[in-house]
Amino acid sequence: MPDRLDMPEASRPVADAEPGNWVDRFAPAAARPYLRLSRADRPAGSWLLFIPCLWGLLLAIGANPDSLQRWDAWIAGGCALGAILMRGAGCTWNDIADRHIDARVARTRSRPLPAGQVTVAQAAGWMALQAALAAAILFSFNSATILIGLASLLPVLVYPFAKRFTWWPQLFLGVAFNWGVLLAWTAHAGALDWPALPMYLAGLAWTLFYDTIYAHQDREDDALIGVRSTARLFGARTPAWLAGFLAAAVGLMAAAVVAAFVPRGASGLALGLALAGVWAFGWHLWWQLRRFDMSDPERCLALFRSNRTAGLLPALFLAAALLA
Repeated sequence: MPDRLDMPEASRPVADAEPGNWVDRFAPAAARPYLRLSRADRPAGSWLLFIPCLWGLLLAIGANPDSLQRWDAWIAGGCALGAILMRGAGCTWNDIADRHIDARVARTRSRPLPAGQVTVAQAAGWMALQAALAAAILFSFNSATILIGLASLLPVLVYPFAKRFTWWPQLFLGVAFNWGVLLAWTAHAGALDWPALPMYLAGLAWTLFYDTIYAHQDREDDALIGVRSTARLFGARTPAWLAGFLAAAVGLMAAAVVAAFVPRGASGLALGLALAGVWAFGWHLWWQLRRFDMSDPERCLALFRSNRTAGLLPALFLAAALLA
């Protein structure tokens, strides 16, 4: 097997991509840099963008089970496609903005832009194509949802620069990544209602939890080049902060479930199932916290990826509660 450094540029895997991912194995060589810009070789982020959409949609249905309709299947499917496309566009924008920083960080210097696999103009064109396709999906929803979706562009645009002016760039990521709660609720219900707010804030606390873990991979490089993060801010106190984010995420999610299910007179079984999902979510975050080791980048990456399972747990229990 050839050494990674002997491979043609377009064939070299990105350092933190999952080994043997489909992009490296099956995608045409010319397409690989663009798929890597979109993180198609690292699908965890697309799940983390889509899962809050599921939470918002299922919570909205839970608040009014009689409102369930066939259109909800398109809301779920459209959100899934939109998450892939907007995550791809957002990551491409992030890589354009961070190309000089990425070239100085061991984990990111193999990304397409710092590695010279694509030009900035090519990356910008790819970003525009993905955003246009995502916009086509967004414009299939009601007008209130369209406005909420357009408003999400602001935190997406600001996020890559947050690490330059605040120690809390993970907060900006949470604002953007959990927008799907508000969008999917509105796509189903036609307007926002207050149970969506604690669920959105629960997602924000969850993002602070998992992205602080993720940021510990780059803590030393970030310190050398002056990039800020919650990982650097918290340092040795990180476990205590993670515990706080865990408690906030679980408490806010439980409040959202109660606010959605109790006023409409949900059965004890339905409410119990929905709250069991919150418990399972909290248990998974606690399991991550117990395994967290800030000095082990590989474990930090593995724990970050495990949040797909963590986020799907309350979604599965919410879906079961709708059938109760």
